[in-house]
Amino acid sequence: MKPFQAIIFDMDGVIVDSEPLHERAFCEVLEEIGFSHSHGIDFSAYFGKSDRVVWRDFIAKRRPPQPLEELLARKETKFAALLQREEPIFNGLPELLERVSAQYPLALASGSRHPTINAVLALRGLRRFFRAVVSSEDVAHGKPAPDIFLRAAELLEVQPTKCCVIEDSAAGVEAARAAAMTVIAITNSLPPEKLSRATRVVGTCEEIEHLLLQGGLMGY
Repeated sequence: MKPFQAIIFDMDGVIVDSEPLHERAFCEVLEEIGFSHSHGIDFSAYFGKSDRVVWRDFIAKRRPPQPLEELLARKETKFAALLQREEPIFNGLPELLERVSAQYPLALASGSRHPTINAVLALRGLRRFFRAVVSSEDVAHGKPAPDIFLRAAELLEVQPTKCCVIEDSAAGVEAARAAAMTVIAITNSLPPEKLSRATRVVGTCEEIEHLLLQGGLMGY
């Protein structure tokens, strides 16, 4: 008997090794607007959170002349170019999606905006695996609030308690827990101790496959 009825994947840091690319894209924009050495952003503190949160905090501290929407668009353009050039999909991830999607309906729930999500899902035809896609743009509150995962469950027509989330960030783990979902955290972006509130912490796609397809989470 399956322990879940649906699986919800985060995107950045789970499907694509994109956190370094996000930081590079931010830094390119910051250099262009004259804040290359004075932006004061600790990017690791924003893992799992949206670009809008990063830029809002930056604007509040540094008061640049550029409006929020311009900064969002410039960063997304630079990120898309880096993504196309490097295609940083994690090893084994497409194969994992293929096998898991054969047994469960899948959703993607990402703190990124739809243009960034679309750019990622265009890589190697990844969109075909997901029945639902939810962005931080689609909900009132981003992670660590549960809104994005609850919306994904709603679109899949599955009760939240019957969903399992795959995450890589502390904010994402908290969001999944707040949604009353099981959460597997993978150490692609953070060390295990920063993900300790997850149901299970793993280091590889193979471990995720074992937990989801071979009964490794039975009893949790």
